[in-house]
Parts: sequence; structure tokens; C-alpha cells
Amino acid sequence: MSGFFYGVALQWKLDIRSRSLLVTCYVVPLIFFLLMGGIFTSVMPGMRSTLIQSMIVMSVSMGAFIGLPPSLIETYGSDISKVYKANGVPVYLGLVTMFLSAFVHLMISCAVIVLLAPLLFEAVLPAQLPVFFLALAIYIMVSLSIGSMLGLMIKNQAKLTMTAQLVFLPSIMLSGIMFPADLLPGLLETAGRIFPASWGYRLMLDHGFCLENLWYLILVFFAAVLVCGILLKKQKS
Repeated sequence: MSGFFYGVALQWKLDIRSRSLLVTCYVVPLIFFLLMGGIFTSVMPGMRSTLIQSMIVMSVSMGAFIGLPPSLIETYGSDISKVYKANGVPVYLGLVTMFLSAFVHLMISCAVIVLLAPLLFEAVLPAQLPVFFLALAIYIMVSLSIGSMLGLMIKNQAKLTMTAQLVFLPSIMLSGIMFPADLLPGLLETAGRIFPASWGYRLMLDHGFCLENLWYLILVFFAAVLVCGILLKKQKS
């Protein structure tokens, strides 16, 4: 157990020094928040009640789909995985430590948004902060599980970048954070429900934490965990 915590602490230190993680979990999401927060609340004043949730969906999606998978390729697509095997380190350790480290970084980034949005843009804080952060934690876990699956499944960096964008962009455009999802054509609105972003967004809204918005996220999480387990088993063999 001490070895596990040492691995998590080591991964945390490595991620702090990572420019890629700094950009995808902090720099780009926070710049987007600072720029678009003012635009959204000026054009649509009513969006102050959902600004925090909207900006968090963007931040989590970028960190999970674009930030995490390349780190997994560096480990499981290189000789580092062979070092794991040679030293008897469980093959899943790298994935778990990166997952936990990315989770903490995304929670910090989202907490910054929650703190700054009311001060800068008069955004409305969630009515029940404990429930909101529970919903946020669930959404981050589900998004990171999908990012983990991408990082383990795709070994080519160029293909991974393209695939990650194909997941990231619809998550942002079709989730309802830019404009109400019911304004989209029926086909696009249905397509948006495939991505966890739309479910996570509704889950984080006031009075949105219910089984109706939760069941799909749970289903996606366990499906992604199952796929990751299969991929890791193949990696080990």
C-alpha cells in the first residue's frame, strides 16, 4: 500500500512539471473561462445561473480527453511498461496513478472556476455545494475513464489527437453549455446525449442530481472500466 501511495505522489510531482497537463487542465480552460464568461453573461444575462457548470464541462472535457491520453501513450506505448513488468509492478499502477493525479488537477481547476465566477461575472453559485461537488466528482471520473480508454486503445499519437478531438468537440458543442440543447435539430440533440458532457452538465445543475441524469454516467463508467481492464490484460500478456 505504501508503494501505491508513493506511486501516486510521484505521478503528482511529474504532472506538476508537465507542460501538457498545465496547458490542458489549467491554462486553456481558465483562459476560455475568462474570455467566454464575460461574453456569455453579456449576450445572455440569464446564463449567470449556469455559467459555472458550463465552464466546468469545458474544463473537464479538455483535461480528460486531450490531457490524459497522451500521458498514457508515453507509459503503455513505450518501454516504460516493460520496466513495470521487469520489476514486478502491477500493469494497472500507471493508469491508476495518472487517473488519480488528473482527477485532483481537474478538481483544483474547477474549484478555481467556482471561486472566480461569482466575483468576475456575478455567476450564481450552486444552491447545494456538497451535492454539486459530488456531481462534479462523478462527472470527472466518467470523463477520465473515457480518456483512459482512448489512451490505452490508440497507440499512435496522431490518431489519438484526431480521435480525442472527435470526442472533445461534440462534447462541447452538443452538450447544451453554449446554447440550450433543445435549439439543436433533433438528430444533433440525440447525438449529444451519447456524450457524458450533456449528462454531467444536467447532473451539476441545481436539483439535477437524480437517477434520471445519473444512470447513463454510471453505465459509461463501468463500461469504460471493463474495456480498460481488457486492454491492460492484453498489455500484460
